[in-house]
Amino acid sequence: MRKRFLELLSIALIACVSCQSDGDDSPHNVFDEDFEIMWAQDHFMTSEDSQVWHLVLDQNSGSGFKSKHRYRFGWFSMKLKLVPGDSAGVVTTYYMASDEGDYRDELDFEFLGNRSGEPYTIQTDIYANGVGKREKRDLLWFDPTTDFHTYSILWNSHQIVFFVDQVPVRVHRNTAATSNVFPQYRAMYMLSSIWNGDDWATRGGLEKTNWAAAPFVASYKKFHGLGCKWEDEYQSTSVMPCADNSNQWWDEPLAWTLTERQRELYSWVNSQNLIYDYCQDYSRFSITPVECSVAPWDW
Repeated sequence: MRKRFLELLSIALIACVSCQSDGDDSPHNVFDEDFEIMWAQDHFMTSEDSQVWHLVLDQNSGSGFKSKHRYRFGWFSMKLKLVPGDSAGVVTTYYMASDEGDYRDELDFEFLGNRSGEPYTIQTDIYANGVGKREKRDLLWFDPTTDFHTYSILWNSHQIVFFVDQVPVRVHRNTAATSNVFPQYRAMYMLSSIWNGDDWATRGGLEKTNWAAAPFVASYKKFHGLGCKWEDEYQSTSVMPCADNSNQWWDEPLAWTLTERQRELYSWVNSQNLIYDYCQDYSRFSITPVECSVAPWDW
């Protein structure tokens, strides 16, 4: 009985964050408070109240923005409405990344455009110490262009979970076997962008961007970064910052593994919507990556 209560509490916490995100129009959501433009200022727009942020892609440029703060562990969510219509070749992103260049850590949501009427593909990827190529792709089970949906990353020292709304679509666990391929020591920024990826994004590059349908616009709102902020002065200390987050819900035991309900949803997504998993691509990997042998939770 107590175990079931704790599971319901964990689900309620995530739902509570989502509900707050839906209804919170407080000033901290204003773009300039949390983010800065990375490139092409003229391809970035905001709504009159600065609550909705639009990235624009045309033949001249895409655009992107980046958080002013770095984080090590936490819960990070953003609401997105993707490019409607004929969006083949267009890549919209929402991701976390450190700034170590070739040795960076990165957690990616990439939304791959489609021809009109076809389902959107969501690709997730994980980089650790500069090594990625850990792609998984799912077909979204709803139209992400007609309304905003919440995309979230839970990151603590035990697991990384990618959520679409409240559905976990990917789990990457930190175990004795996977500690070297689990991002955990580098603080990361939050970033978003839109760009042309028609050399690979839709049907492996067979479908090219239809520039007659440009400009392509992706919309963002209600960023929530509930994490441990990494301050620059931490780098001069001998103690690893953000090591103890036990007083935060996203790093309590309830957040160290999926609940029973989350496991059901994860299993459903992977059985019904998964279209590519690098762990099963034996033509690319003659030796199975070590993390592929680790179950998404302890059975």
